[in-house]
Amino acid sequence: MKNENIIYGIILFVLVLVTILVINKIRYKKLEAEILASLGFRDWDTAPYIDTYVSVKSRQAIEKYDDVKFFKENKDKFTEAEKRLVLKNNIAKIIKDFLADNEFEKRYPYKKVKRNIDAVLINVSAYRVQVDYISSAGNHLAQKELHINQRTLDKFNNDPSILMGKAEYNKFLKETEKKELDKKHHLFYEKVNKIVDFASNNKPSLILKEKQDMLDSLISQLFDRTVNSIQKIKTIDSEEWGIIDKYISNIDKEINEIVSENQKILDYYESSGFQKIKATCEALMSSQKEFNEYINEKVHAISTLFGTKVIRNETVTEDEHNYIRPYKKTITPFTAEVSAAVFASAENNPIEYIVKNFYPNKSMYPEQIQKLQLLIEELETLREAKQIIENYKKDYKQYIQDVPAFIMEKDETGFYSRLGFAYIDESVLTVEYKFSYTSGGGFAQRSFTVPMTEENIVELVKILESKLTASAFSKEQRMLMTKKLRDYIKNRDNYTCCNCGNSIYNEPNLLLEIDHIIPVAKGGFTEEKNLQTLCWKCNRSKGDKIL
Repeated sequence: MKNENIIYGIILFVLVLVTILVINKIRYKKLEAEILASLGFRDWDTAPYIDTYVSVKSRQAIEKYDDVKFFKENKDKFTEAEKRLVLKNNIAKIIKDFLADNEFEKRYPYKKVKRNIDAVLINVSAYRVQVDYISSAGNHLAQKELHINQRTLDKFNNDPSILMGKAEYNKFLKETEKKELDKKHHLFYEKVNKIVDFASNNKPSLILKEKQDMLDSLISQLFDRTVNSIQKIKTIDSEEWGIIDKYISNIDKEINEIVSENQKILDYYESSGFQKIKATCEALMSSQKEFNEYINEKVHAISTLFGTKVIRNETVTEDEHNYIRPYKKTITPFTAEVSAAVFASAENNPIEYIVKNFYPNKSMYPEQIQKLQLLIEELETLREAKQIIENYKKDYKQYIQDVPAFIMEKDETGFYSRLGFAYIDESVLTVEYKFSYTSGGGFAQRSFTVPMTEENIVELVKILESKLTASAFSKEQRMLMTKKLRDYIKNRDNYTCCNCGNSIYNEPNLLLEIDHIIPVAKGGFTEEKNLQTLCWKCNRSKGDKIL
């Protein structure tokens, strides 16, 4: 009986023990499942301890085997190692974040689960290579592990030459130098582009024509002195980089000064001081408003008669990769790009070569002769009007006070133009033809202009008339409205308007013009009996009518 009790006791103990073990296992499995779910792992084999295996054939080889030799012999494994380490590092971060805020550690089976967590942390701490020394007979004689971390991979990435042979290293050096040189080329191209963009964006707001021309010139110099030079530099440490950089900085400084000075002028025109002066002058100028409008019409007539400034893209033709952005440059509409031989001949006989280059169509000569005749008349009228405008400005000086000196120094004409005075730009009174020669390499550039003075226009008309047929010449032949003829007609008519009777004796600043009684458009000729003196008001109202 006693023995039976002992046996029953043992059985009961075993049953209790088994029950406890089963309960603990269930609790462990439950906790493990919760932690795996929290970590986002399917099981604890989420990352292997050994990532790859290699074998060598001697003890000496296994002793000397390291990460450098591994990657030299297995170049494809480098990318694999990078990807695998990214994965392992992500797993390590997940576990560390979990451990930092762990709600499971107080539960009974946690310590056992923690051992699995610690094992995973060890697995993901490095990319491991197992190196085995296997004899020719197939016996496994030695083993070692290579532990490769992100710092090792970064070292190889920062200095790829470590994993290269001599030939590969030399090739790498050349490619690296080329990349660095290209990078520096582009750095300097961007410096040029930044200036080009700044100039292009600000040029439309420049109110002074000479500043626009100066801006064009500076950008042309920038192209000429930098772009080709940048392309020709073949070494990263050339002293030429410093020279070019200094030149670019100087151009940048000059362009910024132009823009800053222009902004200073614009700011003044927005100021209350200028608005007050403008309001005063507008009240006083009502009687001259029509005259100013008439003169502005005359200025516009010349621009439409011979064309306006045209825009073209100025860039470097040698820039085959289009690294440099184009810059829009204002040029004269009458520019002939010619050879060196033609350039030399044109310098000696400019009017003949103006005809050859700018008047190629003989059938257009009659119309072009009329335009040249009209040009003489209009230019002379504008010259006289310009003097009258200067006289008006003197009369208004008493109303113009406290104007900054830099405004009158830099933009006097613009100042008066904004007050309502007619503006006659000197460039309008100077129609000119330009001949330009540029050498094949673009290093030699020469140009000269032929201004259309009265004497040059007369000579040009004579040459055009001499090339007409006899019948065409007889139709076009007429006197030119020269300054001498204009002065003669005014004197003959006693400087008095033949229509309204107003004269310079009544109005000293009266603009008198010479009118064709029978307009040229209706067959009238430029001869004394067909010419009369009219004041600008009567001439404006007459138009093509016969008075």
